[in-house]
Amino acid sequence: MLFAESDLDLRLNCVLLATDLSPTSVKPLHHALAIARHYRAKLYVAHVVSPAAYLMAGPEALELAYQGASDEAQQLQRDLLDDGSLNGLDHTFIIRSGLVWEELQAIILQKHVDLVVVGTHARRGIEKVLLGSIAEHVFRDASCPVLSVGPHSYQEGRVDLTAQIPTYLFATDFSEASLRALPLASSLAHQTKARLVLLHVAPAAPAPRIPGWYAGSEITAKRENARMTCVRRLGQLLPRDDETPIDTEFVVQFGIPSEKILQVALEKKVDLIILGLRRASLAGTLSHMPWATAYEIVCGAGCPVLTVRE
Repeated sequence: MLFAESDLDLRLNCVLLATDLSPTSVKPLHHALAIARHYRAKLYVAHVVSPAAYLMAGPEALELAYQGASDEAQQLQRDLLDDGSLNGLDHTFIIRSGLVWEELQAIILQKHVDLVVVGTHARRGIEKVLLGSIAEHVFRDASCPVLSVGPHSYQEGRVDLTAQIPTYLFATDFSEASLRALPLASSLAHQTKARLVLLHVAPAAPAPRIPGWYAGSEITAKRENARMTCVRRLGQLLPRDDETPIDTEFVVQFGIPSEKILQVALEKKVDLIILGLRRASLAGTLSHMPWATAYEIVCGAGCPVLTVRE
């Protein structure tokens, strides 16, 4: 058992939505609103105007950009009040100017944020806008869990599902870093009565290249033994609780982690993918996956991805 039963009692007091006020930010906004309302948490909606884009144009252009962002945020707030989205919800809109990640990090610390919600554009190379720069910092360096809402994710938050039982997918390589996310995954499943799928992706063993020799059955047997061993390890991760049991399923796949995680998420129709992040001095790595793999998961998933840093 890795954590106490008290860990299953998740509380979120403060949720931060980091937004660029673009149309892409509509999805993460819906998720942030749903989460803040469900947990009766205070919601901060933050937008940071970067001076880097206006260095050549001078301070007047930056001032105009800041005023324009303030006007957009005020209009968004009015729209959300008019349609009832903010009714009864403690909220504050924040507009700042400066280095985006530094300002967001300051807000996280100053407001004691428990969860950051951020949207991603799924662009690659030099076209990466949010995840490739600012959201990478949030994703990798935030001191609290981060919910990344990719372009293929569903529109509305599902934290208050009543018509169906939600399904969450927790992927692990059994490292300490990846297992840091397990208490949160279990807590969410416990509170929302969700089904929790625990997944381990093991490397596929290459077949021996010996002319005239075929060992297909032996490879299959070894793989099945390895699979059962991993299934038993997955089963030992959760606390045993007969009074409030979590509906769990243990899955072991062989292959490329990003492909298998997305494949299982699609097959199981999961509502949330949960991953542990390693505290890395190198350019962000994700438990048993390099940063590029984590990016592929976020961009390809049909649901949000919740990450917890080591």
